[in-house]
Amino acid sequence: MLRVFILLAGLGATGLLAANSRHAVTLPAQTPQQDTSKRIQLVQAKSLINITKDTVAERRFRGDVIFRQGTSLLYCDSAVLNQKKNIIEAWGHVHINQDDSIHTYSDELLYMGDTRIATLTGNAKLTDNKIVLTSPQLNYDMNTKIGTYDKGGKLVNGESVLTSKEGFYYAETKDVYFKKDVVIVDPGFTLSTDTLLYNSTTKIATIMAPTTINDGKATMYVSSGFYNTDNGYGSFGQRPVIEDSTNTFTANEIQTDKATGISVATGNMIWRDTAQKVAVLANYGIVNQNLKTVLATQKPVMMLEGKTDTLFVAADTLFSGIVKKQPDTVAAKPGTAKKPAIAAAGKPSPADTTGQAAFKQLLDYSTDEKDTSNIIAAKTQPDTTGLAAVRSAAAVVPDTAALLKAVKPPDTSLVARTPELKAPPAAPAAERDTTEKRYLIAYHHVKIYSDSLQGVADSVYYSGVDSIFRLFREPVLWANGNQLLGDTIFLFTKNQKADRLLLDQNALIVNEAGPQMYNQIKGNTIFGYFGNEKLDSMYVNGNAENIYYVQDDDSAFISINRLQSAATRVYFQNGELERVVFIKEPEATMYPFTQMPEDQKLLQGFRWEIRRKPKSKYELLGQ
Repeated sequence: MLRVFILLAGLGATGLLAANSRHAVTLPAQTPQQDTSKRIQLVQAKSLINITKDTVAERRFRGDVIFRQGTSLLYCDSAVLNQKKNIIEAWGHVHINQDDSIHTYSDELLYMGDTRIATLTGNAKLTDNKIVLTSPQLNYDMNTKIGTYDKGGKLVNGESVLTSKEGFYYAETKDVYFKKDVVIVDPGFTLSTDTLLYNSTTKIATIMAPTTINDGKATMYVSSGFYNTDNGYGSFGQRPVIEDSTNTFTANEIQTDKATGISVATGNMIWRDTAQKVAVLANYGIVNQNLKTVLATQKPVMMLEGKTDTLFVAADTLFSGIVKKQPDTVAAKPGTAKKPAIAAAGKPSPADTTGQAAFKQLLDYSTDEKDTSNIIAAKTQPDTTGLAAVRSAAAVVPDTAALLKAVKPPDTSLVARTPELKAPPAAPAAERDTTEKRYLIAYHHVKIYSDSLQGVADSVYYSGVDSIFRLFREPVLWANGNQLLGDTIFLFTKNQKADRLLLDQNALIVNEAGPQMYNQIKGNTIFGYFGNEKLDSMYVNGNAENIYYVQDDDSAFISINRLQSAATRVYFQNGELERVVFIKEPEATMYPFTQMPEDQKLLQGFRWEIRRKPKSKYELLGQ
């Protein structure tokens, strides 16, 4: 069979094309009225067959077929051109080159020349030399440069692979709109949703429906906002939820950065440490998931959940982190056995005793440019780099140098030298609790509330290692009607319930016996013990002074006693004063109820602080 090679060198070329054909056909010359940009021109083919059937004229081309339309070229193994309708059907190694920028490929093609819409079937692919979009069938509009698919498709952009059942690719803006079963798989994360807008240049995914993002460290459940898939920065609204192996938090808006592990939460933040049953509520918070810390401001409240009761702590600012673990053994001299480390159960480690490490951690991430540079404060136009500074977020973090002065280090030597408060022996290594322990720092206008205990102070430090609350600067506790005062207060707890108590320096216990009548116990230090969540007994050590009102069986007041002794033991029953035992030759004066001088009714340093007492947990939550 004779094979003829045909080459048309220009648009509107004319001549007789015939090779093994049934009809010799002359190509008509272009008239000035014709739109040459829409007319399909043959560039080359190895063979041609002209077919006329029912007045429909077709030309069949085979072998290295090339067509031109405007600035676009179409390549294939074989094709049929309906010249009247300006339609091409093509088969085998189909390739459309549009302006040397967009390339499409397929096994088969139906191309409408007038509308410039191509339907590619069988291994359909679209690429702009950066992304590759594949689908069993792809529709591509060469006018608008929009590609669509509805039979499933995959987009590969670098190491990211995006799949969905439906998709729309906008070549001019590099946006891809995915619908139905959308999944992004990347070495750094996976994303799944129902609807997503993705820009292949900026690699920013705009969230348009409930979406799950797992970056290997945390899982994010979001409904609006954007996520930069290149650097792991996200800004989300409509109460997103972020969780990892130990904590979860939500807020009205969250900005998060995978590189630093820092998230900024704004508006009604709820943070939970699910392992240790600790929660924080606030209107603003900074969570560091790498360090497992949380800094909360703007009406923050921390809740420590016990078995039967929950302890609420409110302050101007709350900070919580994980106590660094101490080694089980210390180095021993040659020839001697290793000794257990001093960080025994119930005894504070160096990180616990001063709170310095806690503030240092706060300082590290609140002022370090390297750590904070990736948190974006912008809430409007997505940042395509994700590297804008978090100046507005860091600005609310208080001066940490001032905070170091705000919290007085606990006097642990007092605990160590006091038999009543010494820690129990260290448990064998195999029995020690190896779980992480959390500490809390609260400063300025601290309020504490539980069903059995209430308190106020300027600042508080608590460690889960020893379960001790340390209250500083004019602290006051209330337990079952008893007001407890001291320069510093140590509250020992078990399961978030009061267990033991130390009022250190200028210790004072006040109980209101009646209107303007107060039972009082004063000493250098006072040790208290609780039973069934109520004060059971107290030991007053050093310069013990007492004033108490004596009542008869009908609760009528009969006398007022004032006593002094070196030490005193006080016993309570159901939270009420039952009896007082004086040690070492007490000096006592008893006055008839109506005859005690007014200036003798109050001990030196007496304060009745009932107005400061939190009345309910809702007072803390609504502060």
